[in-house]
Amino acid sequence: MTARVVLVTGASSGIGEATARLAAQRGEHLVLLARGRDALGRVAADCDELGAASTTVTVADVADDDAVRRAVADAMARHGRLDVVVGAAGVVAYGRIEDVPVDVFDGVLATNLTGSANLVRHVLPVLREQEEGSIVLVGSVIGHMAVPDMAAYVLSKWGLRGLVRQLRVDNRDRPRLRFGYVAPGGVDTPIYEQAATYGDAVGRPPFPVQAPERVAARVLATVDRPWRGGQTSAANHVIRLGFSALPWAYDRMVGPLFTVAAQDLVREVVRGPGNVLASRQEHNALHGTHGNALAAVARNLVEVGRRRRKAA
Repeated sequence: MTARVVLVTGASSGIGEATARLAAQRGEHLVLLARGRDALGRVAADCDELGAASTTVTVADVADDDAVRRAVADAMARHGRLDVVVGAAGVVAYGRIEDVPVDVFDGVLATNLTGSANLVRHVLPVLREQEEGSIVLVGSVIGHMAVPDMAAYVLSKWGLRGLVRQLRVDNRDRPRLRFGYVAPGGVDTPIYEQAATYGDAVGRPPFPVQAPERVAARVLATVDRPWRGGQTSAANHVIRLGFSALPWAYDRMVGPLFTVAAQDLVREVVRGPGNVLASRQEHNALHGTHGNALAAVARNLVEVGRRRRKAA
């Protein structure tokens, strides 16, 4: 089987890195995009050892349309085609909408949503001319609901889901083009530790936490079979059902549940933009350092009790 050309954004950490590594194990040609050269170099070296047919590193911010254009042009000059495009670049900001600085709020949208549109803008003409190929965009269960203190991320992921549907509608004249969408819940990656924080607690992946390798496997399964995409865990379906079918109950419960399940109440809060405005390569990694999710819930419950006793 001929090795495919696989372009991955956000390839220097988390789900993007896991996707690159899995594609390398399958002997594909890799084009890896991210903002940090050193972190990309680490991933590229690992991919070479894992069996990639070739590995190309391109430093590019997906929020910069011209940088994405150049990256795609360079990939075409090297390989002459693109077979698989995976959009996994993403950043997070925590805080109430009025507390997150404008540049940080806009930065989340620029990476997660506008960056995905930039990617599509430049790879889609290539795939249409080839009359075949796949685009898979990594969304989130949060793109199907609302959660406290994550307005920019929620908006970006709702928009990304709409982008995928629009691509399917607009390209029905190319039946061999495939558009996939994968929506993880909590994933063990550094994105939470890298997040911009302007609230009273730091974020963490909520239970059940999936390994990025498992999400990557779903991403690559979706490449050839778009119907294999969608939600990556049964818990996602339960949460979505509550949001859609019982909005009055969901809105009352999501705040307290989010506090104990999706935050770390005992970790020191360091307010700032995280990696939203610039790469922090030293924190990039395949996995996060959050520890056991159920143990974190237990610690949070103890902390909530302590705070209530103190306030009494």
